[in-house]
Amino acid sequence: MPLDPQIQTFLDQLAASGLPPLEALTPREARLQMEAGTLMLGRLPAVGRSEDQAAPGPSGPIRLRLTAPAATDPLPALVYFHGGGWVSGSLFSHEHLCRALTLASGLAVISVNYRLAPEHPYPAAVDDAEAATRWVAGHAADLGLDPARLAVGGDSAGGNLAAVVARRLRDRGLDRGGPPLAAQLLLYAATDADFDTPSYLANADGYMLTRAGMMWYWDHYLPDRARRSDPDAAPLRAEHLAGLPPAVVVTAEFDPLRDEGEAYARRLADAGVPVRAFSYDGLIHGFLRRYRLLDRGQPAIDEIARALRDLLGDRSSARAS
Repeated sequence: MPLDPQIQTFLDQLAASGLPPLEALTPREARLQMEAGTLMLGRLPAVGRSEDQAAPGPSGPIRLRLTAPAATDPLPALVYFHGGGWVSGSLFSHEHLCRALTLASGLAVISVNYRLAPEHPYPAAVDDAEAATRWVAGHAADLGLDPARLAVGGDSAGGNLAAVVARRLRDRGLDRGGPPLAAQLLLYAATDADFDTPSYLANADGYMLTRAGMMWYWDHYLPDRARRSDPDAAPLRAEHLAGLPPAVVVTAEFDPLRDEGEAYARRLADAGVPVRAFSYDGLIHGFLRRYRLLDRGQPAIDEIARALRDLLGDRSSARAS
């Protein structure tokens, strides 16, 4: 399918801006660039409830931001890990997307401000993601959440963290004897460090996320290349995937990470894990965060939200505001 015309316009404007490529930036510059781009997304959509929390982490408190419908019944919930290559991204950069998911699904979404590389390299982000998920599960009642309907999810690097946390919790269980995770949401997730897949080579340049950019991210996150086959870094390399929670897996046609996302979905299905896979033709990595700029953005959010809500069940009368 041809590149979506609105995506093409966006990429043309990006090329004309003269911004340096990611691999030419420092981590601080990359973070500032993402935050500046977030300002172009407009005003935050209104939700019924928004509050900040803090969970104890391996190296101090982990900031969380909960967005939820105005509801009295315990809500199903999604613990969400933002993208940004483990180097950039924040509660601010992904709040539009988290609120959109809340509005489309009726779920509470808890965004996690995990530690970033290179100041905190692998496995700091994974450890924070797991600690935050355990805290949310253990404090579900206080937060107005249903612990039996708890999912993890994220986009790009955050999808990587969600996949790893899902497997860790399968093996180690949740605190306080809580139920297992009910679902995982993997939005164009990084599941491997193989830069020579067909999608990496075909989409190496010109589609915002580049092959060189992903190498830059991995070099900051996990400089020791020998460790990149660790399944806690590359979940596609995990030996056993059976028993993981049902998954919603999203990929985009013009994304270097497309093949590894689709490969992970196939491995989950082969292991007997229920999978709902969505492949969006004509779109690029990161398109969901920019949903307001695309005619196809909100319909995609709605489709993904329905699939996630179906996995978590609909036993609550709560609905999005």
